[in-house]
Amino acid sequence: MHVVLAGGGTAGHIEPALALADALRRQDPTVGITALGTERGLETRLVPERGYDLALIPAVPLPRKPTPELITVPGRLRGTIKAAEQILERTKADCVVGFGGYVALPGYLAAKRLGVPIVVHEANARPGLANKIGSRYAAQVAVSTPDSKLRDARYIGIPLRRSIATLDRAAVRPQARAAFGLDPSLPTLLVSGGSQGARHLNEVVERVAPYLQQAGIQVLHAVGPKNELPQVHQMPGMPPYIPVPYVDRMDLAYAAADMMLCRAGAMTVAELSAVGLPAAYVPLPIGNGEQRLNAQPVVKAGGGLLVDDADLTPEWVQRHVLPVLADPHRLYEMSRAASEFGRRDADDLLVGMVYEAIASRHR
Repeated sequence: MHVVLAGGGTAGHIEPALALADALRRQDPTVGITALGTERGLETRLVPERGYDLALIPAVPLPRKPTPELITVPGRLRGTIKAAEQILERTKADCVVGFGGYVALPGYLAAKRLGVPIVVHEANARPGLANKIGSRYAAQVAVSTPDSKLRDARYIGIPLRRSIATLDRAAVRPQARAAFGLDPSLPTLLVSGGSQGARHLNEVVERVAPYLQQAGIQVLHAVGPKNELPQVHQMPGMPPYIPVPYVDRMDLAYAAADMMLCRAGAMTVAELSAVGLPAAYVPLPIGNGEQRLNAQPVVKAGGGLLVDDADLTPEWVQRHVLPVLADPHRLYEMSRAASEFGRRDADDLLVGMVYEAIASRHR
């Protein structure tokens, strides 16, 4: 069996694809896996690092919304569809699984031409153009939110790395807090805005950190690798405020924390829900509003707070985040609500859908 994965560009597309690849290999170590990518995407680093084959096709950016530019897409796609077809023929692909992004649409159209079954996974509450088109031809459609607009979709969540999907936060907490130099017993706020969305979160947290410390809260703050680390003067006897450029072991960061202040990318929401970590979600105020939609279901379930970027101030953190961190019962209830909403088994469920799609070809 050979499966071709089409989900390049950003980590939000690549990580679920790699989680599926890992799950396929767990079930059948002999399965062939090839990831489609472009030379400008993160996949050029992430896919080989995880030990999977990467096949490059030309990049054809897609407009996010219907615009006059959409008319030119078929002509520009012709060459990249042909390149994708050649990869499917060379690998004797049994199935194409797409996750959206630049490489998904040519992957879908090449698979349709060759009669290769298609499985679509949509991570965002608001589907992108590639997956809207791909879902029309798909044997199976999987989505990450229960109220997705894609037709005939199955709600499974987002395939996650095993280090996250199997994380027992309570069991790992002592080791995790020691790893970051945190106090083993104090309430802990984890802060991260990702790579693009960190600046405003960083400014707010730097200003509010002293108030949190005075209230007995310690802070682990991933400022983003391109941002300056704040100058911290640790006061004797005060809870620590620990800024770091980035965290390469998010499983340990989640285990160390009692709550997180973060953006609301689909992957972030899925990971925090799966591990039962409550969060104050601050959707990025750009794009088509999908980050707010990503966070709304878990917030509605009681597993988080939601605040517009424009409303996030040090005062808002003091009024809304501090009372949660100071209340163990409320933290417990929010954690339970998040974990009840979260899905840890999306990778295995998606493997099942791949097998169903392949079986449908041979009926």
